[in-house]
Amino acid sequence: MQTVSHSGPVASRLMPRLLIGLAVALTLLIVVAPLFYIFARAFAEGWRVYADNLLHPVTRHAIWLTTITALIVVPVNIAFGIAAAWAVARFRFPGRSLLVTAIEIPFSISPIIAGICYLLLYGRQGLLGPWLMEHELQVMFALPGIILVTMFVTAPFVAREVLPLMQAQGSEQEQAAVTLGASGWQMFRRVTLPNIQWALLYGAVLCTARAVGEFGGVSVVSGNIRGQTNTLPLHVELLFNDLNATGAFAAASVLTLLALLALVVKSILEHRRG
Repeated sequence: MQTVSHSGPVASRLMPRLLIGLAVALTLLIVVAPLFYIFARAFAEGWRVYADNLLHPVTRHAIWLTTITALIVVPVNIAFGIAAAWAVARFRFPGRSLLVTAIEIPFSISPIIAGICYLLLYGRQGLLGPWLMEHELQVMFALPGIILVTMFVTAPFVAREVLPLMQAQGSEQEQAAVTLGASGWQMFRRVTLPNIQWALLYGAVLCTARAVGEFGGVSVVSGNIRGQTNTLPLHVELLFNDLNATGAFAAASVLTLLALLALVVKSILEHRRG
């Protein structure tokens, strides 16, 4: 007499629950717990100490420098991303594949290596260093160097989001607009931009998050000068080295809030794109 085994259906019901439980446990351990710990340590000594750490002149300068860097880098990379995506998606020219590869280079090179390259190019002993010194122009260990290396590491984000969408949509609508007498700017503003707006915003959010949190490349070109060239991520390290854990976690909480805000905006844009 044969017996019917129920192990198959039971296993098929149990496996998804195990996978979901494992995913939830790992999320709590790897994501939620560190976030909770950051804010717990930041407010461990009370709101007043937290506010005093954030309002310290050096911390305020780090926040200001990080903000200025992002406000300069993101618009430039938006313009670059649109121009690069437009060129690749709409035209065939010699070196087109090389341009696509060049856009991906910042993803394959360590930011520290990029910082060293900029140092060897614009530093005092670098290729352009003597000329810059002769004209009293300082790039390294100043705001221009921070902007340049941040611009490099964030360059691909907008282009990578916009390019596939432009390739998938084709150029029929734009050609129709030109046929109807639209100028180049009118075609871009009324046809191209509305079609890529969500991908463009999505790439801009990713670019902003990366610019705000950049550490490796900036640590090489900034010189880590307290109160002058320290961005917020570098300032967190500086506070830890000073054994000011509460101040370090307070500064880290600002970066965490920015990251969470970027995540929320990213999720909204993903939904709108869907």
